[in-house]
Amino acid sequence: MEEKKIDINSIIGFVLIFAILIWIMYKNQPSDATIAADKAKKEQVAKEDKANKLVTNQAAAAPTMIAAGDTLQLAKAQKTLGSFAYSATLPSAKNDFTTLENNLVKLKIANKGGYIVEATLKNYEKFKKGSGQLVELIKDNNANLNIQLQTNDNRTLNTKDLFFEPTLTKVGADQVLSMKLKSGANEYLEYKYILKPNDYMIGFDLRSQGLNKVLNTSKPLDLEWDLKTYRNEKSVTYENQNAEIYYEYEDGKVSYVNQGKDKEETPLKVSYVAYKQHFFSSILLTSTPFEKSKIQSSTLVNDAKIDTVFIKQFKSTLPLAFKNGELDYKMNWFYGPTDYKLLKSYTDKNLDKIIPLGWGIFGWVNRLFFVPLFGFLGGYMSYGIAIIVFTILIKLAMSPITFKSFLSQAKMKVLKPEIAELGEKFGKDPMKKQQETMKLYNKAGVNPMAGCIPALIQMPFMMASFRFFPSAFELRQKSFLWADDLSSFDQIVKLPFTIPMYGDHISLFPILASIAIFFYMKMTSGDQQMAAPQQEGMPDMAKMMKYMIYLSPLMMLIFFNNYGSGLSLYNFISNLITIGIMLVIKNYFIDSDKIHAQIQENKLKEPKKQGKFQQKLQQVMEQAEAQKAEAEKGKDKKK
Repeated sequence: MEEKKIDINSIIGFVLIFAILIWIMYKNQPSDATIAADKAKKEQVAKEDKANKLVTNQAAAAPTMIAAGDTLQLAKAQKTLGSFAYSATLPSAKNDFTTLENNLVKLKIANKGGYIVEATLKNYEKFKKGSGQLVELIKDNNANLNIQLQTNDNRTLNTKDLFFEPTLTKVGADQVLSMKLKSGANEYLEYKYILKPNDYMIGFDLRSQGLNKVLNTSKPLDLEWDLKTYRNEKSVTYENQNAEIYYEYEDGKVSYVNQGKDKEETPLKVSYVAYKQHFFSSILLTSTPFEKSKIQSSTLVNDAKIDTVFIKQFKSTLPLAFKNGELDYKMNWFYGPTDYKLLKSYTDKNLDKIIPLGWGIFGWVNRLFFVPLFGFLGGYMSYGIAIIVFTILIKLAMSPITFKSFLSQAKMKVLKPEIAELGEKFGKDPMKKQQETMKLYNKAGVNPMAGCIPALIQMPFMMASFRFFPSAFELRQKSFLWADDLSSFDQIVKLPFTIPMYGDHISLFPILASIAIFFYMKMTSGDQQMAAPQQEGMPDMAKMMKYMIYLSPLMMLIFFNNYGSGLSLYNFISNLITIGIMLVIKNYFIDSDKIHAQIQENKLKEPKKQGKFQQKLQQVMEQAEAQKAEAEKGKDKKK
């Protein structure tokens, strides 16, 4: 029987593929937290809260003091709040709320601070379908919006501790809520919220009137936006890997803050900041870019078993510049799903870039092929079936390339005996052997690179899938067979312990995908190496391939156990189809005898003109041979 081997190109391909996968997963892993830093941070927050409560209590007490005619206490409130003590005298100076609501989102805005303290998405549930718990991006003081006010009398006040006066009106079908922090009857800082029907995008105008006499306008004010993100998905680890801050800066560039503990970026001219929580996002947009911002991200998941409530701590400090002594910013809030089609529909916002579909050619493949094709299929069938049909169509489209690859391997297999003869004849002169081998390829009309090029063409499609499926919002909480959520792992067994790197459960689709790739590599381990005889100084290819046959499925089994089951399903079906196509091509389209006869016929003809690559390679080898001859002559002269 013929010994089964594989060529070095295949091995290098597999190694590169898994190196890229490991690199992607490594970059998505959060770094370890330090206990000392956490403790110091908590202590600082506690100190700030204590100080803020003191100011707030004084401000909240002011209306009661005035009602009682206690001018002495009013004077104390004015001493604390200065001109903004006026806001504490109004009837709205109490812990009350105003609700804005359409059919998609429900918002609750507090009088104290004037910002959104609850943001509920009415059409999506947490963790799993049927849980009854709606996705709440903001609740229980996990978010904060604050402007540090620097007054002319050297006071530093925080808007989050002061009371705004709400006025709710309707303009057509839009709900308009004006929140005013007043220093007098006609002097105020205003937040204006505009909620349209059937829209996740909320208008947010921030402006001041008459405050140039009260505030120090010589330098910008700091707008601070904090969000401690709640967990919304089944897998804490997977959600943490896909939660991060994106921002647009310098006229359309989009970047992100790295994963890990206490990561920070300071971009210029920021036009939006997006707190992305895998499948949901909170975004602040502005038509007037913030000049220099500080954007911070820190993971809150140090132990996925214990840290199950919060995922990330996001914080942005954005400078508000005065214009003619006043503030005037046209902004927007977005609280909604991180759905590519939805974000793309805001055509002038560039929001679809927060979805990590991949850089360069991988992103193009996703945007031009995967997204529209999968979206079309999902409109006519269940998403599990759509993944299968999608995979079949992609593999069929790639089948001509697969055919060329197998045909090249078959030709190289036919030439192997002659290549082996050249190896024996020029065994002591590797350079000469390589030259003669290239001549043989040229006479036979065989391109040794023909087997590599199809693999390189298919690579972008394979790598694009590793970005597409984790970002596909359509798969969230969509079931198929035993998987109750194609965007998360398909657990069939819950383990009473945790296996490092693997997890505390067993997912079935990764097992099936691993079995499929094992048999594919087993079946192709012979044909793919027929033109690569063992070279001197090179490791034993047969042994390396033997390890790869078992290592590749094992790596897929381990790393995909916690990934979305939709991606594992795609890989399982993809490998099955590849095996089927390979069998059809080998049994019905490739005849080794005909190929051998054609090669012999080609050898009798005039050799084909060498391609540029082959010519360059030939020149390099000839130069090396000449240098070697010169070096040997030099040695002989010395003797």
